[in-house]
Amino acid sequence: MDRLIYTAMTGAKHILEQQATTTNNLANATTTGFRAQIDAFRAVPVVGAPMPTRAYVVDSTVGTDFSPGSILQTGRELDVAVLTKGWFAVQLEDGSEAYTRHGSLKLSENGELQTQSGLAVLGDGGPIAVPPDVNLTIAKDGTVAAFATSGKAAASTVLGRIKLVNPPEGDLVRGSDGLFRLKSGEQAQLDENVAITSGALESSNVNAAEAMVNMINLARQFEMHMNLLKNAESNATKASQILALS
Repeated sequence: MDRLIYTAMTGAKHILEQQATTTNNLANATTTGFRAQIDAFRAVPVVGAPMPTRAYVVDSTVGTDFSPGSILQTGRELDVAVLTKGWFAVQLEDGSEAYTRHGSLKLSENGELQTQSGLAVLGDGGPIAVPPDVNLTIAKDGTVAAFATSGKAAASTVLGRIKLVNPPEGDLVRGSDGLFRLKSGEQAQLDENVAITSGALESSNVNAAEAMVNMINLARQFEMHMNLLKNAESNATKASQILALS
């Protein structure tokens, strides 16, 4: 009897976790550059001589869907989207490096190129500083150039080059802040083949309709597991009554 309880109990627990993952994906269906999270489960036998036939459910794979989102034209000079596989490198508050495809950039009060969340965008030699009263252009290879907003037309001044990386997807791990890092803790190398475009953003790769259907299926599966637990309880009660009569 307890074999059924183990499977139904742990199955219901992990369905709740998968519902949380699907809910997070739905909440980020409109988040620029978001990558959907994927969960998978498998049955594992309980280790131990007294319980060789018991099994429970565990996380098999917690991964990420790295398929690209759609490119949406915005016309804003500081909006950039990665056209190929690859990432923008940003600097965290502790000085470490992380990676994102959220290319909606801004200038800080100190003239530093940042993400909308306030993280510094890394260049070849560190954060990219921008002087006042200039217009910016960002080239396909990530080169950031400045043009004066007043006076006679002059040649552009190269301020730096955004660090674009493309580490193997299997080496990346998602943090609680939604940013990706290398599992090894090291910094990824600059990749010359990563191309970007300005005046555009990449949408989330979450399919909202598919996620909604998945939520409904998970709710039905959870209800099925709870019914199994109720049936196990009912069977145990009836078995106890029969034993009591004997």
